[in-house]
Amino acid sequence: MGGGFAGVAVAQRLEKKLRRDEAEIAIVSRDNFTLFTPMLPEVSSGGIETRHVVTPVRAQLRRSTFVLGEISRIDLDAREVAACHPITGDMTTLPYDTLVLALGSVTSTFGIPGVTEHTLPLKTIEDAETLRNRIIAALEQAVVTAPGPERDRLLTFVVVGGGYTGCEAAGELVDLFHSIVPFYRPLRLADVRMVLIEAGKALLPDLPPQMGAYTTRNLRQRKVELILGDGVTHIDERGLALQSGAFVSSATMVWSAGVRPSPVLKDLPGVMHARNGGIVVHADMSVIGRPGVWAIGDCAWIPTKEDAQQSDRSAWYPATAQHAIREGPALADNIIATMRGTPTKPFRYTSLGTMASLGARRGVAALPGGYVLTGFLAWFLWRSYYLARLPGLDRRLRVTVDWTLGLIFPRDIAEMRLYTERGHQAARDVQAQSKPVT
Repeated sequence: MGGGFAGVAVAQRLEKKLRRDEAEIAIVSRDNFTLFTPMLPEVSSGGIETRHVVTPVRAQLRRSTFVLGEISRIDLDAREVAACHPITGDMTTLPYDTLVLALGSVTSTFGIPGVTEHTLPLKTIEDAETLRNRIIAALEQAVVTAPGPERDRLLTFVVVGGGYTGCEAAGELVDLFHSIVPFYRPLRLADVRMVLIEAGKALLPDLPPQMGAYTTRNLRQRKVELILGDGVTHIDERGLALQSGAFVSSATMVWSAGVRPSPVLKDLPGVMHARNGGIVVHADMSVIGRPGVWAIGDCAWIPTKEDAQQSDRSAWYPATAQHAIREGPALADNIIATMRGTPTKPFRYTSLGTMASLGARRGVAALPGGYVLTGFLAWFLWRSYYLARLPGLDRRLRVTVDWTLGLIFPRDIAEMRLYTERGHQAARDVQAQSKPVT
């Protein structure tokens, strides 16, 4: 279940290791592509074309059956799952002998009022496209709005969350504004206000302090307004209210304050749930108390040691793409071992490091051994590594071309409102059908 990094990695390994007459493999996903999430902030800023960071699932697999659908029901006792086609609504029921839960994560609102209604997440390809269109629409409206509080609100862009996604998004959006604001006369770059809010005392709080310190200096030098140690309490259409009592007026707010495992797993009976709703598994990634069921990736809590406590974050592998890619083959090997009656092995992996791109050819990177790189070298390492990890030679070439063109030409300012127009038309149709007949 799931067509992300982890799910596809499991299926690919099973195809490679299992004989054709030994098993049937099926993969179910709400999208027919795998999104390369590390490059998503660059999609939202127009630095990379949307289709260049997605790889069709069918193109990555040779003999697995692919089912397009959203998981609507998982029955562990009956050993079957039900998937709903996202377009037609048709239901497909799939029986199984072995089930892998790789459903990933969704944006977490932490119960703060107004987050769902008035902010934009940055988790999917639709999120990135919507954010870019919202930014362009705000600039278009600001041009025809008289100077004053309303225009200031339109030109204030807020990112909530000072982790990887938040810092990368803020840096990329600054690059976007530098590229496109000259098209919007009489607006000036100084009129645009970029704000990054982090409830903690520092940016990138889970990484070495040098990385957070450099990120803070870099973003401030590029005129990003940082609000640290002040969390959000309420959001409405006018802006954000903070714990300190301050209010930030904004028309475009990005929420990247955290994620939680897929809600499909929240009420799954007979399994051990972690405090955030994830599935607690054994070290070999098998679900506790459910033979034949495995969990992996963002939705699984995989222990790094036998006596792991939920309160000890270092006792669990982090939910990153780097780990998901390695967990997949290891889980597949354990499935095969179980089928053939041999012992499974615990998942063990030492991180190669962490990296973040801040835009403007700057970045931060933590390497094994405690080494920290900042600036251009870290940014170059980030681009080189993730370009090499991007599935498919054609995708790597396309992204390389995007980056090369970005050195020569400004970002595109076309606002693509296809879904918006369809939505308006659908609303008009519903309204017309609801009118009483006279």
